[in-house]
Amino acid sequence: MKIIAFGDIHERMTNVDLIGSEIENADLLIITGDLTQFGGLSVAGPVIEKLRSLKANTLMQAGNLDHPEVEVHLQALGISLHGKGHVAGPIGIFGCGGGNPSPFNTPNEFEEEEIAGFLIQGYEDVKDCPVKIMVPHAPPFNTKVDIVHSGLHVGSEAVRNFIEKYEPDLCLCGHIHEAAGEDRIGKTHIINGGPFFEGGFVVAHADSTGLKAELRFIT
Repeated sequence: MKIIAFGDIHERMTNVDLIGSEIENADLLIITGDLTQFGGLSVAGPVIEKLRSLKANTLMQAGNLDHPEVEVHLQALGISLHGKGHVAGPIGIFGCGGGNPSPFNTPNEFEEEEIAGFLIQGYEDVKDCPVKIMVPHAPPFNTKVDIVHSGLHVGSEAVRNFIEKYEPDLCLCGHIHEAAGEDRIGKTHIINGGPFFEGGFVVAHADSTGLKAELRFIT
């Protein structure tokens, strides 16, 4: 199975056409969050429909800059990863959208205890799958992929704690634009694709024996 993943679109869809062939040849498209820039469903709707027109088999979730009504819509469509798990062959995919608390009071934030609960909720749906992909919008705390320009680590402690306990094969995150890159916690490969409007995306190949993923950039 081939998977394409990206996030932090923020309504800027130009790069979607540049990797149209990659999306077309994939089995699954995953969107990690932030479809809009502080937008609601009127803005997110066209983004959602464009992505689904390119790949019917698409899973996504609202990020911290998407108003909660966006998540409600994704849940109604049955394609949300937020607190949900989806099975694709041997692979279980589950997630948590929104963001951990920040000084900026963005529209879709959750306390760390809530994030932990959403992750467990989704994990329960896929716990028997041999390969697991975790999709938190917020990166795990104290890693290479949660550092802002000031040097502070601002990721989610709940996300990190979950990874340390359950060891999913892959963690796909975003949220912190300047921290695009890769890291590991134990056996878990962590990739922050950075903002898709700047060209970052992930290509993964998975089967019942395991998973390999790489961060790529549109040049």
